[in-house]
Amino acid sequence: MIPARILAFILVLALLALPAIVPPFFVTLMSHIGISTLVVLGLVLLTGIGGMMSFGQAAFVGIAAYTTGWLTTALGWSPWLGLVFALALTAASALAIGAITLRLGGHFLPLSTIAWGLSIYYLFGNLEPLGRHSGLLNIPPIALGPISFMSQTAMYYLIWVVALLAMAFSLNLLDSREGRALRLLRGGTHLMGSVGMDIFGTRLRVFLIAGIFAGLAGWLYAHMTRFISPAPFEVKVSIEYLLMAMTGGASQVVGAALGASVIVLIKNWLQDLLPHLTNNPAQLEQVAFALMLILILRFARSGLMPLILKLVRRSPHPVRPEAGELPKRQLPMHGAPVLEVDTVERRFGGLTAVNKVSFDVRAGEIVGLIGPNGAGKSTMFNLITRTLSVSSGTVRFMGQDTSRLSQRDIAALGCARTFQHVKLRQGMTLIDNVVAGTYLRTDAGYIRSGLRLDRAEEERARLEAYRRLEQVGLSERAYDLAGDLPLGQQRVLEIARALALDPVLLILDEPAAGLRKKEKDALAELLNKLRGEGLTILIVEHDMDFVMNLVDRLVVMVFGQKLREGDPATIRRDPAVQEAYLGGLA
Repeated sequence: MIPARILAFILVLALLALPAIVPPFFVTLMSHIGISTLVVLGLVLLTGIGGMMSFGQAAFVGIAAYTTGWLTTALGWSPWLGLVFALALTAASALAIGAITLRLGGHFLPLSTIAWGLSIYYLFGNLEPLGRHSGLLNIPPIALGPISFMSQTAMYYLIWVVALLAMAFSLNLLDSREGRALRLLRGGTHLMGSVGMDIFGTRLRVFLIAGIFAGLAGWLYAHMTRFISPAPFEVKVSIEYLLMAMTGGASQVVGAALGASVIVLIKNWLQDLLPHLTNNPAQLEQVAFALMLILILRFARSGLMPLILKLVRRSPHPVRPEAGELPKRQLPMHGAPVLEVDTVERRFGGLTAVNKVSFDVRAGEIVGLIGPNGAGKSTMFNLITRTLSVSSGTVRFMGQDTSRLSQRDIAALGCARTFQHVKLRQGMTLIDNVVAGTYLRTDAGYIRSGLRLDRAEEERARLEAYRRLEQVGLSERAYDLAGDLPLGQQRVLEIARALALDPVLLILDEPAAGLRKKEKDALAELLNKLRGEGLTILIVEHDMDFVMNLVDRLVVMVFGQKLREGDPATIRRDPAVQEAYLGGLA
């Protein structure tokens, strides 16, 4: 296997040497590949990793191209000023469009991108200052002092320098706190909210980055071709960009260049071949691309890059014990009120899932919430963590009414949770899943992360995650994929992620489900140790032997109501509880 760094070095050397060994036409073709790589790179972040389908990236390319084209031809401005205004207008358009469309779910988002992609395309073709469908001519070449980028070779180097820098920025970003937030977008809003991530903000920021990458591509395209018309910016071209992303590997940064290369080269080959076979080469070209898409979906659904990566050796990111520690919160004094639930109701139409339930949890204790299936226990957890809103009554956490708070706010106050149905990113390593829990304890943003100025903070976050894995007995598998763990250990991994938040209150939803006897004993020992360190724990569990020997108090729910509350021995002897469990506790 080839080390990843050596392979990257070889590829960069090949790009540098290429103009000296290939004909000029191929240099121009490679420049087009570099421009397409920038657009596809945005789609890798937006669609492949973030899960948001966009059919409008070509429109962003066009906004930037027309901005710099008009400013440099009509007003005589420098292409570098054209770059500033092109990126500014593209970014403003992305923010405006994103703010409107990114709250749409399901098929509405891609449909809306088709709509504004078509609108912008027709706008280009109907504005007189932009030359209507004839376009803009005589766009000046880029120059940097005495250096001119008029020649195709010089432009080739500029394009690929920009593309490689954008790829490096993207790789750095994905290896950071904001990159983990981006990768968790596919895990759902509840998962992101539980670790304090800003769901809509993350979606909008990655939409902006994808737009800026497309804007860079548009600026380079305008000054390379020195002529622009609406045709290269229509929705059909956006679909080709998506095909490039799928071909290379929709979630692979380097796959952007591979996919762009494959599609541009095949398209060029078809344009040479098809005129000899048919009088309608354009239509047949679309048929060929449709067949290619079907073959990719059938035989290489993840694209070509994952096949290549099997030949590449990547070293795991080491944990450095000398990195230092992340900030830690001060836990409340033993016995202080942490959680107060006061006559809480939750109604779903005519169904009352939780009916005027009241209880409290105090610092340094473990409280169990038990009851038969359908008693409303998980609904209560969702009300406490604001996954669901309360219909009436009050929930107070750390003395604060949470009725107007978001999941993210609850997490910031120090409430961490696991889920009844495990929520992990199966394709991420154990340590990457856990380090996501440190999101609120770190603060590096997109610029710092993309420029790799966040390394000291990142080292501290990874050390914290590794220690939490050690705490739950999973450190030996830190670099395995979470999806390779059995279900029971995935639940334990969720606990490690929750602990990385440095919580005041840890809410566990059936943590012992799927664990073997020795694993349950180890979990009980861990929870007892955490209680001794001052952590407060609220737990739902169906394994009565496990919960009875662990908790300080039990709250019993039946049909959405609180039946009893007391210590385990009292609850075990209670006839009403025994009846509710059909003798299960007798």
